[in-house]
Amino acid sequence: MIRHRATARSVSAVLLPLFQAVLLLLPATGGLSLADVALAATAAAGTALAVCVLLAARCAPAVAPTRVRTAIRDRDRRTAFLPQRDPDAKGRTRPRAPGHALLATAA
Repeated sequence: MIRHRATARSVSAVLLPLFQAVLLLLPATGGLSLADVALAATAAAGTALAVCVLLAARCAPAVAPTRVRTAIRDRDRRTAFLPQRDPDAKGRTRPRAPGHALLATAA
């Protein structure tokens, strides 16, 4: 469903030259081969997909920069910050050095 005339004009501006090109490329005597039909179907599907993507991109609302800043700030506040611990801080025990292998793990 096309809502605006400008959109209908843009769709026809894309599809009309493609249709004319297909008519010019048709062989005058032989008709259509299976490869021609497959090529035309692929071109039509690709064109329809491109038109849908363009129309969807036009309909997407623009996001205000203040909303973007607010979203980034909120995400920053929600992100967990894990403080780095100083192993040499007062009251913290030193990590043990590797010792002899345990008998249970040596086997």
